[in-house]
Amino acid sequence: MTLPPHDVADLGLAQAGVRRIDWAERAMPVLRRIHDDFGRNRPLEGLRIAACMHVTAETANLARALRAGGAEVALAASNPLSTQDDTAAALVVEDGVAVFARSGIDAGTYEANLRTVLATAPHLLIDDGCDLVNIVHLESPDLVDNLLGGCEQTTTGVIRLRQMELEEALRIPMVAVNDTATKRMFDNRFGTGQSTLDGIMRATNALLSGRTVVVAGFGYCGRGLAERARGMGARVLVTEVNPLKALDAVMQGYTVLPMAEAAPVGDVFVTVTGNRDVIRGEHLARLKDGAILANSGHFDVEIDLAALEGLAVDVHREVRPQADEYVLADGRRIVLLAEGRLVNLGAAEGHPAAVMDQSFAVQALTARWLAEHHTEVPPGLVQVPEEIDAEVARLELAALGVEIDSLTPEQEEYLHSWRV
Repeated sequence: MTLPPHDVADLGLAQAGVRRIDWAERAMPVLRRIHDDFGRNRPLEGLRIAACMHVTAETANLARALRAGGAEVALAASNPLSTQDDTAAALVVEDGVAVFARSGIDAGTYEANLRTVLATAPHLLIDDGCDLVNIVHLESPDLVDNLLGGCEQTTTGVIRLRQMELEEALRIPMVAVNDTATKRMFDNRFGTGQSTLDGIMRATNALLSGRTVVVAGFGYCGRGLAERARGMGARVLVTEVNPLKALDAVMQGYTVLPMAEAAPVGDVFVTVTGNRDVIRGEHLARLKDGAILANSGHFDVEIDLAALEGLAVDVHREVRPQADEYVLADGRRIVLLAEGRLVNLGAAEGHPAAVMDQSFAVQALTARWLAEHHTEVPPGLVQVPEEIDAEVARLELAALGVEIDSLTPEQEEYLHSWRV
């Protein structure tokens, strides 16, 4: 087989990657059903898809489904620390995916890879943080006419797209996959909660029970993280800027306070806001000795890394894998995990495959929907059709062997009538 264009670390890792991808597939029954349906019906025949995603075994199963549907797929990594080199090799050798991803690449190579996948003149985008969309609109507007639309799967990316729409700058339909009920429930809440703690514990071997964990941001991701940290015996403090989310945290029994007050008492700090400079220099200066800093909010801007570097008189790189220790002038030590990037992917393996099964099922079905209905969808931020979300939930329940009730004709009539 002629291999597609690629830039991966070692094609010799392909068979190890196949084993990893196949293992993940066992926990992804919904996406497997979609894969088989795509293979029979080929809804993406002739389409080129450019994707910016974490190159993991779970993502590989989405890429396989898209390929089964007839699409050509070019994939760049959305985070250099999360790339699994064996998975990247397997996708090139076994599945014909054009992969441009190596673990640990620098920022320049990362950005070059994004431009490489866009050079395929794609019809559809699958984005993770709005990076591809950003390049198209700021650098390559000539690509717009060829694009049918795309999907965005992160909170950070949807925030950016919403701002683009407000400024009337968004020239293609972009579907907010992140905003579906299944995505928020499984991926953001259960996935981020578990995988973030997994990354922290792998990087530090720290006992969370009895320690104070500060969760910055109480959206779906922060909620899931707080639940799981409390379940492991931690005392959980929450910081927020949104009064409704802060009130939600209070009513769930969490202590809510400003970051300036949390800084001197926290043992572990995790940012999950989608915004920058959540932990700033004035907060860093008040941290106790041994405080651990982690980010699960997509980009590495939530912790002010420049301020941390400025405060430090010495830096011990990799005191443990994915853990750097910054020593302050008074001898206090601050431990930064995964370079301030996503700790669940930099220091662990990201969400469990069972979680990504639903998120990627929505991605695949949304790609099919865009292929079939793009002429009816205007440019702008678009919500996933409710029937797609319902279909994914129905398929997941079937895979779990769970049956539910259905409405009787009388109940249907009652719900659709205003006459008593």
